[in-house]
Amino acid sequence: DVSVTSPWAGVSCYCGSVRCSEIKLFLSEGTAVKTNRSTGHICLFIICGFSSSNRSVSLFSRNMDQRDEKKNQQCSSRVCVHNPHLDALKDDILYHFNLGTGSHNLQAMFGDVKFVCVGGSPWRMKSFIEFIAAELAMEDPKSEYPNICAGTDRYAMYKVGPVLSVSHGMGIPSIAIMLHELIKLLHHAHCTDVTIIRIGTSGGIGLEPGTVVITEQSVDATFLPKFEQVILGKTVVRNTDLDQGLAQELLHCSKELNQFETVIGNTMCTLDFYEGQARLDGAFCSYTEADKQEYLIKAKEAGVCNIEMESSVFAAMCKLSGLRAAVVCVTLLDRLKGDQLSSSHEVLHSYQLRPQILVGSYIKKQLNAKAEHI
Repeated sequence: DVSVTSPWAGVSCYCGSVRCSEIKLFLSEGTAVKTNRSTGHICLFIICGFSSSNRSVSLFSRNMDQRDEKKNQQCSSRVCVHNPHLDALKDDILYHFNLGTGSHNLQAMFGDVKFVCVGGSPWRMKSFIEFIAAELAMEDPKSEYPNICAGTDRYAMYKVGPVLSVSHGMGIPSIAIMLHELIKLLHHAHCTDVTIIRIGTSGGIGLEPGTVVITEQSVDATFLPKFEQVILGKTVVRNTDLDQGLAQELLHCSKELNQFETVIGNTMCTLDFYEGQARLDGAFCSYTEADKQEYLIKAKEAGVCNIEMESSVFAAMCKLSGLRAAVVCVTLLDRLKGDQLSSSHEVLHSYQLRPQILVGSYIKKQLNAKAEHI
């Protein structure tokens, strides 16, 4: 039992209101708890490292606010927003979707949505909606599906039955903007029991190209399960847990398909495609091949199976809004063996279809099961 000064002193936690400058650590247990007496909030810390020379620790905060946990429980069936300012808006304009509460009847357009699939490119998400339409036998798979966001070139959105397909662009900033407006859209449409799945591509670590990875937990470039964002000049740390039940259901579905290798593991979310992912082929590189290999091996030892650039904020925002969420990405190469893609266009295209095949099969299975109980 040792008192230490946290290196995260002054850093806001998940709820943005609890700050810890000195806490009691029980090193044998690997956790520490601090209660803010003025608010009643509880901070739970996990010890990530300990140095006997200066008796300092590196801390990561999780599940920090009991009130947020209560809010998430209340949002178990509906899509929640936590913003009192929205109530004062006469018309909530979803600018990047070219939609709004005043200009569109969002409940009529989207109120039946039960599944949302998001992915980077508009082409991939149109391909998915065509695929799912054929799988569900809901509409003519050869018909044209209009882009609901045709009035803007930022994102593309397609819908068939209870399935919504939305592109999110590349990287954390782009998907975060999209998710803010998507969550508000689902909220305004009074959607309930929504499942959201990100489908995409990634670089694998020690996996054969074409392997599908279902994310157990999104971790940052230091292998910690957290998403950090600066709000009003203060660093806010948010939880990146995904729905483990959903992950297991998807894995079971893949085993039933028996078409390609599928694993569950951690996904590392980075801020960059090149240096942030230890590539040697960017415009700038200040490390060696040996440095790269050492880093990627450490990532693998930390349970990281693949690398991409969106999962952390996706997990954090979905958890806050009460959405049941999963990330399903195919690996296009093994990063331990190289940085550039060497497979043919045809092979890469077949790899990119695997997440949508798995997710499409899962959605069909869920809808069929629901229809049997009606």
